This record gives sequence, C-alpha cells and structure tokens, in this order.
Amino acid sequence: MSIDLTLSLQFADKRHRDQLPRHKVARWLKAALESDAELAVRIVDAEEGQALNRDYRQKDYATNVLTFDYAHEPVVMADLILCAPVVEREAKEQNKDLVAHYAHMLVHGALHAQGWDHIEEDEAQAMEQREREIMAKLGFADPYAGEN
Repeated sequence: MSIDLTLSLQFADKRHRDQLPRHKVARWLKAALESDAELAVRIVDAEEGQALNRDYRQKDYATNVLTFDYAHEPVVMADLILCAPVVEREAKEQNKDLVAHYAHMLVHGALHAQGWDHIEEDEAQAMEQREREIMAKLGFADPYAGEN
C-alpha cells in the first residue's frame, strides 16, 4: 500500500536543517503511517517549544516532540513540533546519532498522530515495539537499546 503524504516542513530553528532534508523526513514519516496523511513538521527553538508545551499541556519546559492531532481518518491530520535543542541534547546524553534520534522522534510523533499512546504500561510496550520495528525497517538501531 502506498501512503500519500502531504508534508509541510518548517524550520523556525535552522540549526539542523541540512541534516533533515525533506525527502528523508517524508520517508521516515511514511514508514510510520498506516493511512494517508497531511502533516506539518515544525523544528523549533527551546523558547517556542517551552511555550507550546506550557500552553497546551501545562508543562513548563521544552520537550523533544509534541503532537497535535486533529483527525485520524480518513486522513491523518496533525502538527508535529520537534524542539531542536532538546533533540540535540538527548542525542548527546544518550550517545545516539542526531539524525537517528530525529528519525525516531518523527516516527514517535507520527504514531501519536494516529492514536498511539504510552500512558499505560501495556500501551507503552506496544508503542515502543512498533517504533523498534519501524526504525529497523528504516535501517536504524533500536532507539530503546540500553534503557531499562
């Protein structure tokens, strides 16, 4: 099945723009999608990431990825917000390749956009397993390797 993806890729924070070419971002997202989608991906700085997390989730800090999902069917519609400084810091702290970590955060956000969640333990295990499968299919290492 071929996934039709309409993608808006925005760089409010341009620090990693050269490492996130449109064709790669689209490939990573399509691997995580189970139906056609219209997605906006916005790479932001810490200030914008913190403001969005505070205003919409009442958590006053910048996080790696925020997903604002608007529809699951017939077309997945969502905004994915990735905070460049947080993704960069996590990649360094976890000794992960920056591009691989971005790919994982995009896959993670795309799954959220389709209704996946990780609030309950069984949901978290299922979502993490799905992420592992997608990342392996894309040629990346297990994003959860080394975690307890």
